[in-house]
Amino acid sequence: MRLMRLKEKYPTAKFELWSEDEHRLGLKPIIRKAWSLVGQRPTVEVQHRYEWTYLYAFVRPKSGETHWLILPRANTEVFSVALESFAKEVGAGTRKRVLLVLDNAPWHTSGKLRVPEGVHLEFLPTNSPELQPAERLWPLSNEGVANRHFDGMDDFEEALVERCVSLYDQPETIRSYTRYHWWPEAA
Repeated sequence: MRLMRLKEKYPTAKFELWSEDEHRLGLKPIIRKAWSLVGQRPTVEVQHRYEWTYLYAFVRPKSGETHWLILPRANTEVFSVALESFAKEVGAGTRKRVLLVLDNAPWHTSGKLRVPEGVHLEFLPTNSPELQPAERLWPLSNEGVANRHFDGMDDFEEALVERCVSLYDQPETIRSYTRYHWWPEAA
């Protein structure tokens, strides 16, 4: 519905529908099942440490396009920076409007949030992560760091960057994970 109202308000603009979510990752290991020879137990080197970073993912389910950011926190100020980077990357402005679907995290709904020109926010119902297409990206992003030990955050973030770059080149995979049957075709 909101998309229709925006199209009426900006009749000459091009529209795109995107989704965004954040994922906390860090040095606490992600353990996955692993193949091993019969009779042998697989081993994974781990060291529980509690340093974190946040992976911000913007996804356009219709095309599988993504925009990834690794940022130190999830708060209003950092999310404002993420929105600015995203708007610049996709060319949002007077001629191109982006309707961005978000959850109701406090930093998404803050009155202090700076929303760039051309970006319009649409909020999902409270407590409904199953409706958020970007939420489905986390198993894909975790693959690059699962069952691995990292000496520090720099090594961890480097592996995460490699995985995001790899996923950037797989729009069909991204699309298959995020394109819900009810997602609007129009944008």
